[in-house]
Amino acid sequence: MTPEAFRKDYYEPRIPLIITGLSKQWPAYEKWTWDYFKSIVGDRTVGVYNNERAGAKTLVNGADEYITFGEYLDMVASGPVQLRIFLFNIFQHAPQLTGDFNWPDFLAKGFLKKYPMLFVGGGGSVAHMHYDIDLSHIFHTQFVGRKRVLLLENSQSELIYRMPMTVESAANFVGWADRLDENRFPALKFAKAYTTVLEHGDTMFMPGGYWHHMEYLEGGFAMSLRALDQSISGKLNGLYHIAGLRSMNNLLIKMAPEWWYHYKRKVANQRAEKAMRRLHA
Repeated sequence: MTPEAFRKDYYEPRIPLIITGLSKQWPAYEKWTWDYFKSIVGDRTVGVYNNERAGAKTLVNGADEYITFGEYLDMVASGPVQLRIFLFNIFQHAPQLTGDFNWPDFLAKGFLKKYPMLFVGGGGSVAHMHYDIDLSHIFHTQFVGRKRVLLLENSQSELIYRMPMTVESAANFVGWADRLDENRFPALKFAKAYTTVLEHGDTMFMPGGYWHHMEYLEGGFAMSLRALDQSISGKLNGLYHIAGLRSMNNLLIKMAPEWWYHYKRKVANQRAEKAMRRLHA
């Protein structure tokens, strides 16, 4: 596929795509391993997250525990561990790693080159359904292990129980490939999604605002390269999400955690019911 075809058929209409050859020419494709990362940043402290959904008093992006990256990698290597790391800017600690890959400027513009991010998870760990708060387009490359992904366009928000002032779903998608709780969340049966399993070297283009739920089938890691939306309205919406929406959500969590926790879920249910009524009208 030519870059022009990618932009015309996928980037501009905001359709996700798996690109299988992008990373295979990068030194990182062979070079990036658990042992290599441990040797260069093993002493750095990182926040780790378990599979539990955030409680009433948990602030946005609040970690469950802090350990060194080396300790975490040892846990992953020794067997299944349901802990993950996200938004780890390993490149701040080891800037030489930026020489191991190439930015795909021929596919998109506006890459945030100060913020490539590493995502790491043990086998069985889960990134619950959400969309990225800055609304950037994502080029997400898997390096080690396999990861099952569920994607939904942002217009599906009401059908998957988006909670107000958040980028999170109230519905539970864990184990969705086998069963969804459509009794508790009946609107889910009307949502339409994409799914795939990312293998070593696969790059997933995920348009800005796409909902995604990820389950690590094995311990592994991936890197996300982020590109700002090219439109002024897209940039302003991303800024509102970061500066306004997240701040208001955190403020309400601090002021009235129990009330806000239940209110968000009540509103998500009400909006889902309205969406179902519109579909039947």
